[in-house]
Amino acid sequence: MLNKKLDKILPKVQKPGRYVGGELNSVIKNKGDVDVRFAFCFPDTYEIGMSHLGIKILYSIFNNRRLHLVRARVCAVDRTWSKAMIENDIPLYGLESGDPVSAFDFIGFTLQYELSFTNILNMLKLSGVPLLSRDRTELKNIVVGGGPCACNPEPIAGFFDILFLGDGEEVDLEVIELFRKCRKEGKTKQES
Repeated sequence: MLNKKLDKILPKVQKPGRYVGGELNSVIKNKGDVDVRFAFCFPDTYEIGMSHLGIKILYSIFNNRRLHLVRARVCAVDRTWSKAMIENDIPLYGLESGDPVSAFDFIGFTLQYELSFTNILNMLKLSGVPLLSRDRTELKNIVVGGGPCACNPEPIAGFFDILFLGDGEEVDLEVIELFRKCRKEGKTKQES
């Protein structure tokens, strides 16, 4: 259903290739093989996000090392596509699968610069995910962030469940394993 909507609407927006995925070396995993889904969000346009070396490194590390984990890429959208998404009830989605961001267990943002903070809020809004951490009570849609601006997180702290300081490669995996354990034991977000 989403693909049919996209086929009709995308030709009417600026630079539609930003929103279709399917690039060389994209990682598509069988949903039955994956038990943790991570939407890896870059709060700027596709061109800026895909030129960021950190995204390429993390995407490759997590999708190739962990069979049970999939990281899908999500970038901020421009005004024309944002307007079309709202008018046509299309949620923000991962480039690899087309699945809505709200279907992912983790929603991770890289915090590269402060001017992207409003894009983070817009991406959550377009996803249909509650903006404030306190309003996300289930053990899903865990919003995490890391990167240079995580060192002074106070302006955005209320929107995130977890903020990572420093390189996130190892601590991400530890948190994901803790999540798997808590979900298996039936714990709530507050108990985790």
